[in-house]
Amino acid sequence: MGWISPMASLARDERVVLLTIGLATFGVVSSVITALVVIRDDSILSPAQPKTRYITQDTEDSLGVETLEKLVAHPNYSIGEIATKIICDRAVNSPEAMKLLLYGITRPDYDERIRSLRALALLPGMSGSSFVSEMPLEKGAGFEGLSSLHNPQAYAALVKSLELSLGDFEPPSLEDYHWDEYYLRDAAEKFCLMFIQELVDKNGASMLVKAKFVEKWLAKQDWGTDPLERRQRFAEYMAYKNNRIVDIVNRIRHSRRGLRALEKAGLMAESLARRQMQELPDLVMEFINPDVRESIEEPDSQAPRTRDQSVEEQRLRRQHREAMVLNDGTRPVGRQDIIERDRSPLD
Repeated sequence: MGWISPMASLARDERVVLLTIGLATFGVVSSVITALVVIRDDSILSPAQPKTRYITQDTEDSLGVETLEKLVAHPNYSIGEIATKIICDRAVNSPEAMKLLLYGITRPDYDERIRSLRALALLPGMSGSSFVSEMPLEKGAGFEGLSSLHNPQAYAALVKSLELSLGDFEPPSLEDYHWDEYYLRDAAEKFCLMFIQELVDKNGASMLVKAKFVEKWLAKQDWGTDPLERRQRFAEYMAYKNNRIVDIVNRIRHSRRGLRALEKAGLMAESLARRQMQELPDLVMEFINPDVRESIEEPDSQAPRTRDQSVEEQRLRRQHREAMVLNDGTRPVGRQDIIERDRSPLD
């Protein structure tokens, strides 16, 4: 019983009492907190995860015009973009909508024309192609989806729009060939030239020439009044500048009809035009787009000669036909660009 006395004295120690009370309080508080956390977790209702839903073609077709207008104005950017794509897909596949836009770009009112041109530029980009919604002002920003514009009516509408733009602003001066005025031209002209360049690059310039692009717009630029001055300024423009107009004219010069139009417009000398017409057969080579070859008039085929030839004569004829064509693409290929193999008998 001797151990009772030390235990009694220890129990009366204030430090032991405080420690015991602290531990008891900590245990009670921890138990209460644990119980509250368990109750809270049991009371939380987890929201159901949204299921992935896809817009089918039937869903798109069921959307009315008023619904699409509200979706386009939706504050959510993705919803507005999807609604815009649906509208553009419908317009691209609707001949009536395309006719309405082409009619709009031929209206005398400038605001109506520029709205129609911007809408027409938006359609290919929003219908699944690589074109962006902003206007590509820089050269080389090509885009797809213009097959619906490759027809005589569309070319005529684009040329008409360019012709109307001549009355909106005074044509820029072309006197200084070191200064490229293209980037200061009006947006309406840039839109039309952008469409035309993409079309002629893929399909040739035959339809464009038939739509009188040279007579109605190109010849009315500020080339000067004197015939010699007009030809000189045009030649300097083609030699020193690099823009959409130069690319379009280069395509036009790949056809006899285009060369004749340039000659009649006073932009090329008759001798130069006829010489390039004679060189046109030399332009039909591997580097030319096969779609563009349709706009190049082939010369009348001649019957091959059937006279007998020796082995040496055949070798010499094959040797004489070997040649290299060196051209950087900035001008039509001419005979001065063709380097023939040396015809000396020492080869």
